Amino acid sequence: MPCDSARFSVADDPWIDVRRGTTYRQVGLRELFLDAHTIDDLAMPIAPSASGLLRVAAVMTARITALDDPRLSADQWTARRWALLSSPDGFKPAAVNAYFDNDAYCFEVFDLVRPWLQDPLLASQCKAPSGINKLVFGRPAGNNLAWLNPHHDLDPLPVPTAQALQHLLIHHYYGASGGGTPRTVGRRAPRHLGGRSGPLRSTVSFHPLGRTLYETLLVQIPKLTGEQTGADLCPWEDPAPPDPDAPPAPMTWPGRILTGRSQHALLLVPGHDGSCVSDVYLTWATERPPLPATDPYLVIHTNAKAKPELRRFPRRADADKAWWRELDALLLAPDERRAFRRPQIFDTLNDLPEHVRTSLRVRVHGFDQDGKVNNRRWYTAITPPFLAWAQEHDPERAERIAECVAAAEHHAGRLAYLAGRAWKDTVDGPGYATDERPHGKPEKKSTSPWEAPARAAYWPLAEDAFWRLLDQPDLSARRAFATAAAQALRAATAGDRIRLRHAARAIAAAVAELHRPPRTRPQKEPR
Repeated sequence: MPCDSARFSVADDPWIDVRRGTTYRQVGLRELFLDAHTIDDLAMPIAPSASGLLRVAAVMTARITALDDPRLSADQWTARRWALLSSPDGFKPAAVNAYFDNDAYCFEVFDLVRPWLQDPLLASQCKAPSGINKLVFGRPAGNNLAWLNPHHDLDPLPVPTAQALQHLLIHHYYGASGGGTPRTVGRRAPRHLGGRSGPLRSTVSFHPLGRTLYETLLVQIPKLTGEQTGADLCPWEDPAPPDPDAPPAPMTWPGRILTGRSQHALLLVPGHDGSCVSDVYLTWATERPPLPATDPYLVIHTNAKAKPELRRFPRRADADKAWWRELDALLLAPDERRAFRRPQIFDTLNDLPEHVRTSLRVRVHGFDQDGKVNNRRWYTAITPPFLAWAQEHDPERAERIAECVAAAEHHAGRLAYLAGRAWKDTVDGPGYATDERPHGKPEKKSTSPWEAPARAAYWPLAEDAFWRLLDQPDLSARRAFATAAAQALRAATAGDRIRLRHAARAIAAAVAELHRPPRTRPQKEPR
């Protein structure tokens, strides 16, 4: 548990990786804001921790600039941000220091009463800590096998505090459901971590990216879209420690929405001087269901046929999905007829100064996970400036992009289906020689061995076709992606078309089907 000699401040001790030109260094939050106009970008090595930090920094930016004032009208809010973006000197040092020197806030990681983003009650409510390997993503914990690194619970190695803080953010935003240390609250029996995962689990975030960190922080502040109810406090601003029995606080803007939705409670156990973390308590934060809230950096899908509580859901992260396949969801203005809505943060970008808006790129942070405990892969990407193609500025280009993305996805699905059907026609064809069958006749539920290599070959060809189609609006998107799918299918089956008796005929039929125009249903004659 925390001790008096352990000291580490997220405000003043270095733990955030940043880049200026080709120089990399670590800074604390205070220095991050004081030097934001001279820093090019964050350089956090783990995408989900960077995604969490951007949300924390967005709230702090709003506090420091007074853009969190709910009394500001939309025009006043836009004018104030416009003036800040026109200043080359960055944030006012007095405002930055006033925020981080506020005695009502706590930025100490190992504070005995209000440790930063932690629950000090866990030391008494949990019989034993969870083990340091439970904190660090990528380390095997418990009875898991150590396949890819030498860490195991028999020899737990401490983690530098700077690194531990980055993993702390991942648990708050992307944490798994289940598997935590039992926690006893009051006289109730010990209970394991509940069935709720982190608010961003398995999602992909889209963050506007400016030419400097100063621009990045200002352009990613979400606007107030409704009425403010109650005090808006971040966890480190709340004078009281977390209470697992308290009802959830209202989802106020911007602090609660961006920093107050965690379903996990953690407590870091420091080394003797606070430079490292030797153990962690990890368990559930509350038994009450979370209040609904919309994260402003997520694409939201709508399914009108689902149950009311399941009708709106964020787009899932997919590590195999290139960023250009998301363009339709980022450029199209909100429309009730569409089944998805672009991130709310994109609604504020049209009000930016032109020199800022035209240079904006988008940072993509995704964590490909299942809904419960398994983590597949995190990923990140940075797009070129494309906001000039937004529907508000270039509706024809935006609609063309949406058409091309939809055609690319449609032909990817057709390719997978026809590759499976071609394989089935090959192995079930008449006169199939038994000695030619490499793996035996597949079961009905088996997938085709051609599907995965065909998809892998298709998407690079589809990306080339996509950019070509944007420059040549007269070309048919259907025909271009059908050609790419046919080339991919031929490339993935080149060897088998020679080796397997019926493969060439089955592939030829599949290629012909890819090029066939979609069938139109005959219209009924009016009575």
